[in-house]
Amino acid sequence: MDKKSSSIGSSAIKVLNVMKALKGHTLSGLSNGDIAKQLNMPAPTVTRCLATLIDAGMATQLSNGRYALSVKTLEIAQAHANEMAHASDRINELNQRVMAASRH
Repeated sequence: MDKKSSSIGSSAIKVLNVMKALKGHTLSGLSNGDIAKQLNMPAPTVTRCLATLIDAGMATQLSNGRYALSVKTLEIAQAHANEMAHASDRINELNQRVMAASRH
C-alpha cells in the first residue's frame, strides 16, 4: 500500500476485521470488549469501526447491547449461498445430460 492510501486502507482493514469478528455471533452478538480483545485493538477503535458498520447497515446493536451482523449482511451471504446452489444444480443437470448421452 502506498503512503497516500495507507491511512485510508488501514482504517478500512480495521472495519473489515471487526466485521469478520462478528461472524458466527448473529444471535448473541459480541461486546465491544470481546471484539477489542479478539483483535488486539483498542476499544475506542472498535467503537469507531462498529459505528461505521452500523451506519453502512452492515452491523446492528442487539437489544442486549452487543453487536452482530445485520440482516443486510446476512442477505448478502444468503444471495451467495443461493447463487452457489443454483450453480450446483446447473452442474448436476449438465452431468446428468452428459451421462445420459454417453449411454446411447
